[in-house]
Amino acid sequence: MMNPVWKITELRQQLAVIDGKQAPDIVLKNARYLHSMLKQWIEGNIWILGDRIVYAGDKMPPLIEGTEVVDCTGKTIVPGYIEPHVHPSQLYHPQSFADFCGQFGTTTFIADNLSFALSLKNKKAFSILDDLKKLPFSFYWWTRFDSQTEMEQEEEIFSNTSILEWLERDDVVLGGELTGWPRLLHGDDQMLYRMQMAKCMGKKIEGHFPGASERTLARMKLLGADGDHEAMTVEEVERRIVQGFAVTLRHSSIRPDLPDLLKGIVEKELPIFDHLMMTTDGSTPMFHQDGVMDKCIQVALDAGVPAIDAYQMASYNVARYYNMSNLHGFIATGRFASLNILQDEWHPVPESVLSKGVWLKRNGERVLRLRKVDYSAIPEFNLDFSLSAENFQFSMPFGIEMVNDVITKPYNSTISKERQLSNHDECYLMLIDRKGKWHVNTMIKGFATDVQGLASSYSYTGDILLIGKNIDDMEKAFEEMKAMRGGIVLIEKGEVVATLPLTIGGLLYDGNVEELIEKEIALKRALTDRGYHLGDAIYSLAFLQSTHLPYIRITQKGIFDVMKNKLLLPAVML
Repeated sequence: MMNPVWKITELRQQLAVIDGKQAPDIVLKNARYLHSMLKQWIEGNIWILGDRIVYAGDKMPPLIEGTEVVDCTGKTIVPGYIEPHVHPSQLYHPQSFADFCGQFGTTTFIADNLSFALSLKNKKAFSILDDLKKLPFSFYWWTRFDSQTEMEQEEEIFSNTSILEWLERDDVVLGGELTGWPRLLHGDDQMLYRMQMAKCMGKKIEGHFPGASERTLARMKLLGADGDHEAMTVEEVERRIVQGFAVTLRHSSIRPDLPDLLKGIVEKELPIFDHLMMTTDGSTPMFHQDGVMDKCIQVALDAGVPAIDAYQMASYNVARYYNMSNLHGFIATGRFASLNILQDEWHPVPESVLSKGVWLKRNGERVLRLRKVDYSAIPEFNLDFSLSAENFQFSMPFGIEMVNDVITKPYNSTISKERQLSNHDECYLMLIDRKGKWHVNTMIKGFATDVQGLASSYSYTGDILLIGKNIDDMEKAFEEMKAMRGGIVLIEKGEVVATLPLTIGGLLYDGNVEELIEKEIALKRALTDRGYHLGDAIYSLAFLQSTHLPYIRITQKGIFDVMKNKLLLPAVML
């Protein structure tokens, strides 16, 4: 059962404003604003009480005693931007990323629940979600149906009961993303049942279909998928539109496809902007130095997309698709008072930001930081074991070669057993259970030429990654990371070169995103200086375990061949 957004007493107060018996909190007068249904700029006055627009039209309120009246003459107002596909655990966490994004006008997230599902029981995860809901920001979620890797306790973590508990929440609006869709096509009725549960509860299903053929897309549509965000060419966009998918265009740190996609759509004069959305798809912090959804809107404007369509793709289109245009993406009576005041429609970075009736930014200056959320339910990263010389045995005849930031393939290693490697791009690679029960040892090619010792508690499952050419430095990096209570540490000749502390469960930075960006820049610069030549090292670390990508992965169970669905080498007990 859906809970009402506003209590009866609040509804009566809102009516009292219309009737002239109560003054609104804020009035934006002489406003030139986007009316999303008319797809026109109109002029009028916007009355706000608490977190809600109680009226938008040409009248002024009868009573304005105590009201903050803001003259918006010469300004342009658009709905708060919506990020429809957020992975809120890319070093940052949901509250810190929301606090950062609000300054750029993005005031609503539809976010991945994976980090919560992997680290917490539902009751504790839900307590964090409920705390986040109290902030002047809008959080919505999707629920995963599988782990996206080979895990020891997958069936326990992603049980039907657990998934149903997520789906029953009002703030969970979709299921997926379907990274495990090949299993679905090969007859996995368990996943199909979970999709049907979601559909019966009115939730959307988001696909994950990179390079999918027309036949695959048609099959996935029949099975219940509603949308997809993996189109990499204009032809792939058209293919999804033809099959009836909602299409989200991606502009991320590893797939900055949006400029070319939009230029292609404009050139082909495809009349599809009403059916498109945009996302930064969980980009790492550095990518957001110059914005979030405002950045996507600017790309659209630069590509020749009509201004109203550019803004709708980051607001109304998302709200309409997720059946929440009664609350979001629309400047009209009854919606949340989440509004961006712009210089004009050609400058999407807002001068002022209202989120649920609260000023986050005024005249170019931050006026509020979102209060911190209690993440103490997430287990601390507190290792009670050390590594020994016998743990650093590397006798693998094959290893993992990086094709790009995230794609890997097997290769035959010719490196002999030695304590230090040089003059090539091969490193030792270890995945270690954070409870000290098992480890997996292999080689990695193409990560870097001169990284001596790198330790990271940031990984897909929260287990420990060690990479390097020098075993002594790898062991030193492990001990430094252990002492930090989680993070990423780079060691060379026994000395610390760079660190990025992740003290929330060993996965998340406990601080502002602005600070985090500086630390990430320093770490990535140090890695680049040591031969990391790919696009995003953070993604490389995270995706080494991800079996939704080809071709070979290092997992909790061991070295896994994704295409053959086969374990090549099991994990070894520590």
